[in-house]
Amino acid sequence: MKLKVCGMNHNPKEVAQLQPDYLGFIFWKPSTRYFDGNMPELPKSIKKVGVFVDAFVEEVLQKVKKYSLDALQLHGTESPEYCSNLIQAQVDIIKVFSIKDDFDFSVLEAYEASCDYFMFDTKGKLPGGNGYVFDWSILKEYPSSKPYFLSGGIGLNEIDSLLAFLESPASKQCYAIDVNSKFEIEPGLKNIKQLREFKKLLSNNFQFNTDNS
Repeated sequence: MKLKVCGMNHNPKEVAQLQPDYLGFIFWKPSTRYFDGNMPELPKSIKKVGVFVDAFVEEVLQKVKKYSLDALQLHGTESPEYCSNLIQAQVDIIKVFSIKDDFDFSVLEAYEASCDYFMFDTKGKLPGGNGYVFDWSILKEYPSSKPYFLSGGIGLNEIDSLLAFLESPASKQCYAIDVNSKFEIEPGLKNIKQLREFKKLLSNNFQFNTDNS
């Protein structure tokens, strides 16, 4: 099991000391967690994820080069063709799909060839960081063998239900847990103590894989 902490801004170096597998940097200007600073020196074991919402391909490629990104998280209405155009960046591509009460998994098929991972988040007013959990049991209908990230309002209060989900058949292809707003003192400033506790609780039940290949 891998851990991604998204919405990095004010204290990424401190979060990096907890050794998550991924750190997410949001490049969508309307976000209160928008990142426009200098990328800190991070351990090579941590993958830097650039989060974009319907950005121009040229802009995404520029950010990949400027910040040496390792992965792209696409949080908008990006088409399969759009994703294919980003393969030239030679980084992992994570396509996000938002879920409320139900989801048509057939839409995933068109993205199979151009994406490395899927992510399932809660549908809300914003593309992400809404702080609400969707009904994870929907994922028992997941038809793909492609690994996915589980996101959407996951915090310490959800640890029991999360552990129960990770023991269920619905989590078979769950590759990583993505956390953000539930671990913040303010947007972009993470609560290190709570993140440490969350990772410890998960680690006590599931082995975190340090191989990021």
